[in-house]
Amino acid sequence: MRLVKLLANLGYGSRKEMQAAIRNGWVTDKDGNPIKADSKLAHEDILFDDEPLDPPEGSVILLNKPLGYTCSMKDRGRLVFDLLPARYRVRKPALSFVGRLDKDTTGLLLFTDDGKLLHQIISPKADVAKVYEVELDRPMTGGEADQFASGEMMLENDTSPLKPAELEVLSETTARLTLHEGRYHQVRRMFAATGNHVTKLHRAQLGGLTLDGVEEGQWKLLGTADIDRIFGDSA
Repeated sequence: MRLVKLLANLGYGSRKEMQAAIRNGWVTDKDGNPIKADSKLAHEDILFDDEPLDPPEGSVILLNKPLGYTCSMKDRGRLVFDLLPARYRVRKPALSFVGRLDKDTTGLLLFTDDGKLLHQIISPKADVAKVYEVELDRPMTGGEADQFASGEMMLENDTSPLKPAELEVLSETTARLTLHEGRYHQVRRMFAATGNHVTKLHRAQLGGLTLDGVEEGQWKLLGTADIDRIFGDSA
């Protein structure tokens, strides 16, 4: 890909602006030498304004989403994209969410522009488990684990029963819930069906991938080993 198009696709500016940036010497190699528009340097060897280029096309980003940020442009308030560099919002191809988290849910959220990988992760065939930490408004009754694991639980307005889910009770009002599908507001609706209300919800794990080392509001670029963990066993 030509350098001008690469920089524009990464969101640094328009093609015209990137042509000017190259002429002005703002795009260099690692030794600080200006490079030309027809440069054949590898992505990782190019600097823009003395900083390494943003992740290339096909990357996966993990964000530890804080409370109060939304994934939907239709919702009012702060967007999860506000936690990334502003240019990430205009990258081509666009970064997409790998399963959304609502405004009141925190935790592990992935972005990628790799459509094939995105569909591989969310495909029912992949059976990528999602682990949630839950706090409830009132004590559980004791029958929730069997109900969630039955494979027969129906939620209001759904036309098919839920897949079996594993509930680990931590206290009267806290638990870890592992899902093998991703229906709309599923965790909240499951507990609502038992007569309870979720007061805090945190996605802690996706497959074998966790938030270890990523503080709330921070993000990191995933390497191949990290991505492989998505399809590994849950811890």
